[in-house]
Amino acid sequence: MSGSPVIVIAGPTASGKSAAALGAAEAFGGAIINADAMQLYRDLALLTARPDQAALARAPHHLYGILGATEPCSAGRYRELALAAIAAAHSAGQVPILVGGSGLYLRALLYGIAPIPQIPASVRAAARARFDAVGEAAFRRELAARDPERAAGIARGDRQRLMRAWEVVEATGRPLSDWQRHPAQDMAAQFLTVLLMPERDVVYAACDARFDRMMASGALDEARAIAARDLDPMSPIMKVVGLRPLLRHVRGEISLDASIEMAKRETRNYAKRQMTWFRHQYRAARTYAAQFSESLKPEILSFISNFLLTGDSGASKRGSA
Repeated sequence: MSGSPVIVIAGPTASGKSAAALGAAEAFGGAIINADAMQLYRDLALLTARPDQAALARAPHHLYGILGATEPCSAGRYRELALAAIAAAHSAGQVPILVGGSGLYLRALLYGIAPIPQIPASVRAAARARFDAVGEAAFRRELAARDPERAAGIARGDRQRLMRAWEVVEATGRPLSDWQRHPAQDMAAQFLTVLLMPERDVVYAACDARFDRMMASGALDEARAIAARDLDPMSPIMKVVGLRPLLRHVRGEISLDASIEMAKRETRNYAKRQMTWFRHQYRAARTYAAQFSESLKPEILSFISNFLLTGDSGASKRGSA
């Protein structure tokens, strides 16, 4: 095997990837490393579906709950954190097992990131001022005139990424999409990428059921705690899927039932975007067209075991599930 082994288990939200990673960690002496952007934050452990205490007791977990609610994290910073966690796992004789569904972070880790120069503070301030002055739709049209590829790939409402793309082309004269086509990869590791991709209806049903469990466990109290802090609406923690509808209920704007339905719809839409990204942007060595289950577990563990023993990733094959 050329390079130290790193396992990556990815998939849309509620596909069972965390359970798959936990099973692999127990089977192979692994350390689980977070690759979910929102699970990096200390707040909203329930709404971000962070591993609970029982899971934490079964295997080492890294990069969960390490950031404050207002602390930004770029793909570049995530990559530095993940590389340090991977190196620490290897030093401890553990197999690093990355798990998550944040496409931007996974791409940064697997394929490297472009060496974009530092953006001057004046350009950042100008981007925010322009966005506030013209609104998202006009700002997106202006970005599309300069970087159509990136503008088309940013989800509606993602102000942070829209402004980032605008900043890069403004400061460097080159579109962010062009920078991203020439990443720098500097890690000596051999990745095994596993993708869980159940049918959409299965994922949607799992999203709804999980949100009901979150509510039963106290997710509304988490939202109340965030509301009491009166954070800047642009704080990173405010991007947690399902939070904004609950905050609307806390403020008395909508009923609890309406907020729950809106939050579930947000979650399903997020899962849909993830599935689209994985389908078109992610090259997995093995894709399992099923949600993780105990019946699927032996097949996944056998695939990982073969890789650890031989270095053979079995690239581009699909699982039988």
